[in-house]
Amino acid sequence: MTSDIDLAWRVEEACLNAWPSPRQLLVHGYLLRATGGSSKRQNSLNPLRGSGAPAPAIAAGQALYAALGRRAIFRVPAIAPQMEPLLAGGDYTVVDETCTLFRDLDTLPSEPDPAVRLMPAPDADWLALRDAVNRADAAAARAFRDTVETLILPRAFSAVPAEGGIGAFAFGVLDGDLLVIESVATVEHLRGRGHGRRAVGALLHWARGQGARAACLQVIAANTPARALYRGLGFARELYRYHYRVGPEPVRSRVEE
Repeated sequence: MTSDIDLAWRVEEACLNAWPSPRQLLVHGYLLRATGGSSKRQNSLNPLRGSGAPAPAIAAGQALYAALGRRAIFRVPAIAPQMEPLLAGGDYTVVDETCTLFRDLDTLPSEPDPAVRLMPAPDADWLALRDAVNRADAAAARAFRDTVETLILPRAFSAVPAEGGIGAFAFGVLDGDLLVIESVATVEHLRGRGHGRRAVGALLHWARGQGARAACLQVIAANTPARALYRGLGFARELYRYHYRVGPEPVRSRVEE
């Protein structure tokens, strides 16, 4: 029987695999990511299953991010909180408390939606809409494309048609028998019409057809509408939370400026 902590680590590792970083290092048993763009997950130091004393990794992370001219970001999951006491007394702000949600796929509430388009890779319209919805600058847009190219696990990208274009989108990555849902969004003026539910639902059915037994996702705790959407899709079980400790922006020299 799988324990709660084993399941939490299984999900944690699948989520790391589903949002890979093209630039990363193992640092004293921790995973340091430095993709660029705006994603904190891809630009932070992360504990792994079995990571030990955090002080050497924190010091190395601070030095490496400083050398890159970036603020230091540390991701602190509740299942591996050992960095928190060392960061709490410094200039590191807590941001983005996030819930990790889980559901099994033994039963799905409806049949697959034939109108939702599923793609093995995002097309130009999907990418352009994601850039627009996320207000992605050039660096963030490039970082996401690099992430997609880095994926080696089975994946599907969903697009819900609406008003002659795409009304909502998401993508899912299959890690063994576990589906990870990522990047769910609905065009602002089309919200409240069930498009996001359709985008995620199509991925759940796709994964079940591929042999998946469960699905997971991570959502900002304060995002009440998104959490209501996922609760309606059966994501009623919270496994653990995490937050980030974010350092100050680096001071740039006149030469750099």
